[in-house]
Amino acid sequence: MKYFGTDGIRRIANTELSPELVYKVAKAGAYVLSKHTNHTPTILIGRDTRISGTLIESAMTAGFLSYGANVKLVGVIPTPGIAYLTKKLKADASVVISASHNTYEFNGVKYFSNKGMKIPDSIEEEIEEVLDSDKINELIAESSKIGVSENREDLLDEYLYFFRKTFEDDFEALDKDNFTVAIDTANGATSVIADKVYTALGIKHYILNNTPNGTNINENCGSTHLDMLKKFVIANKCNLGIAYDGDGDRCLAVDENGNEIDGDIIMAIVANALKKEGKLAKDTLVATVMSNLGMKKYCENNKIDFVQTKVGDRYVLENMLENGYNLGGEQSGHIIFLDYNPTGDGILTSLMLLKVALSEKKPISELAKIIKIYPQVLINAKVSSDKKYDFDKDPEIKEKIDDLEKEFSGNGRVLIRASGTEPLVRVMIEGEDQEYITKKAKELAEFIEKKLR
Repeated sequence: MKYFGTDGIRRIANTELSPELVYKVAKAGAYVLSKHTNHTPTILIGRDTRISGTLIESAMTAGFLSYGANVKLVGVIPTPGIAYLTKKLKADASVVISASHNTYEFNGVKYFSNKGMKIPDSIEEEIEEVLDSDKINELIAESSKIGVSENREDLLDEYLYFFRKTFEDDFEALDKDNFTVAIDTANGATSVIADKVYTALGIKHYILNNTPNGTNINENCGSTHLDMLKKFVIANKCNLGIAYDGDGDRCLAVDENGNEIDGDIIMAIVANALKKEGKLAKDTLVATVMSNLGMKKYCENNKIDFVQTKVGDRYVLENMLENGYNLGGEQSGHIIFLDYNPTGDGILTSLMLLKVALSEKKPISELAKIIKIYPQVLINAKVSSDKKYDFDKDPEIKEKIDDLEKEFSGNGRVLIRASGTEPLVRVMIEGEDQEYITKKAKELAEFIEKKLR
């Protein structure tokens, strides 16, 4: 696709992602997403804390109003908050303006359908077709049909209420007196709401990195930079550290000793608790092929079916919807609890983990022992652009991979995939010995480079 990538349109704001382009993307999107409705469409817009957020929001709003759609401006809110509100308010569509975990100069545009889900590739393609056709110039509302926008920052309280009604009774019944959480909001979209949620649920907490200034989002903080949180947890004797990303759809954690708890470990801990309660749909967990080998072994040992999809949370969600599963996610901490929200929700994930810790009265480090994470190494092989998808057609490369797999005999694995954006083939190997797998990954990457130059 020309504009949309794996997660909406993401570019450097005000140059590559210009107000002119955003204006057109709004018009085309409003047309495609509401052409089957016979009423004036209503579209929600939420954003993170980037300096370019209000610029993109203004251009987006102008595009929607010019087409004849009405707009509700929700202001700074996590991506899952917009997904939730879209369904709750029965809006026709919504947009999140964010570049997630990227640095502040980037921004992005992500569309959600009226079901509160990221729109499928086919609809993105349709929007692109309209964008590049003459049709875009016809999408102009007549004078009395021009849309109106209203400021609805108060809707953040609806999202707060969602957490209260979901967790209030649970946390009221649990002993929280000796439990303290440190929360890193990455100077991003969770910086307003996280404190309110934890306060409303009566959980003792510290908040870090919640003074956004437009340019400090994700800067040495949040789920992509855990060092500050690790040190804080140890220094302040916290029981748990939580880190969100810029738009609040991911959550990683840190145990009381400062060790990282990634998405795989969080999923294992929560899946185990849900299974005990009979709440893990079809006793199945969905993850991508990038999940650690330890996840597969954990599922085998705990009688949980393990389903793997292509890389990308949208493929995890597709599989869950198709097969009636309710828990899935990625190593990155993008975890979907389908009983509550059809997109990853960092705050929801952190509360689910916290609930398990308080219910089981065990330290997070103890809960994490449920899964053994195997060392993993990822090396990029630089190849010709036109040959990057040929790695699985070359008999010699195939033979090398097969030999390695045999050598591991179930205690290691090799995953090779082409980069979607660069002339690279990614070689990922997992095994019990870090030094050994690093050596083998380098050898395999060099061999692939030689064969696919």
